[in-house]
Amino acid sequence: MSSRQTCVDASVVLKLVLPEPDSEIADALWRSLVRAGPDVLAPTHMAYEVTAVIRNRVHRGLLEPGDGEEALQAFLALPVTLHPPEPHHHRAWRLAGDFQRPTTYDAYYLALAEARGCGLWTADERLYNAVHGSLGWVHLLGGLRT
Repeated sequence: MSSRQTCVDASVVLKLVLPEPDSEIADALWRSLVRAGPDVLAPTHMAYEVTAVIRNRVHRGLLEPGDGEEALQAFLALPVTLHPPEPHHHRAWRLAGDFQRPTTYDAYYLALAEARGCGLWTADERLYNAVHGSLGWVHLLGGLRT
């Protein structure tokens, strides 16, 4: 696995821009990634996932509109390089099937990290539990708890 790149999914990024359980762990991980200097990457659809969650919380009254705008701006300021899905459609499809995932959203993160030879950080315990036995380069944010 490459130390020059790392992949993060929306579950990690949301903890960076919204107050959530394990946000402090996500902040610590992010600081260590920034210090180490790897390129942080994700599939393009991460932007849709993150903005949808922020908007949904504003809509449901769980987040004030101004706080939602701040979270969106914080997300947009993160140095994450978004990669198009086109090279990964077939591999994401196969990974979703191999690991009995109901959708391919998470599988695109897996396919991108696999193609780039880098690790993937997630806070999604269901995803992690489904794949960690076979994909040792998938890391659970909660595993960093002290």
